[in-house]
Amino acid sequence: MWKRQLPLALFAGLATFVTEAVAQQGPDLRAPSAFSDITDRAARSRALFNEAAKVITGPRCMNCHPAGDQPHQGDDRHVHQPFALRGEANNGVPGQHCAACHTDNNFPLSFGAASYQSIPGNPRWSLAPIEMAWEGKTPGEICRQIKDPARNGGRDLALLHEHVAKDELVAWGWRPGAGRQPAPGSQEQFGAIVQAWIDTGAECP
Repeated sequence: MWKRQLPLALFAGLATFVTEAVAQQGPDLRAPSAFSDITDRAARSRALFNEAAKVITGPRCMNCHPAGDQPHQGDDRHVHQPFALRGEANNGVPGQHCAACHTDNNFPLSFGAASYQSIPGNPRWSLAPIEMAWEGKTPGEICRQIKDPARNGGRDLALLHEHVAKDELVAWGWRPGAGRQPAPGSQEQFGAIVQAWIDTGAECP
């Protein structure tokens, strides 16, 4: 009998939570083998990076790699609402840290007047450092930037691959919560594309 008395909103919230436990499905990514017919190694490397750029230039990555001090949000990459600022540590300003709203996990909103369906969350929720800003750049410019340890968090190519293929905050891009389009493919596919790009010389478009 108690089940019948639970509010419908709670059932909706539980359904959303269960859905969140499984990676959401975004557009597909081609496997590295799809580029094997490009015989020129450098040309194949550039084509592989352009495939990886489907993830990198998508809203799940770009919203947290802005060129300014305000995060973006939504599939249309609009400026974050409510008003929010980067802060010195890239996680907000005193009295308005990211963690005030963004908890360790996505938080589904099953009722109310909010225009969005969930609040994204991760224990490390923050903006990328300003030297890692990608907004407004071409895939070629981003490619050269992420190979530069001075602008990629001090990573060589092996650590760069480790970051994109296994980092849990990067993984959020494929589990972004209700109301958001996941990044293309899967993190495993993305890691394979990046590794193939590295193996072919890490050439830039």
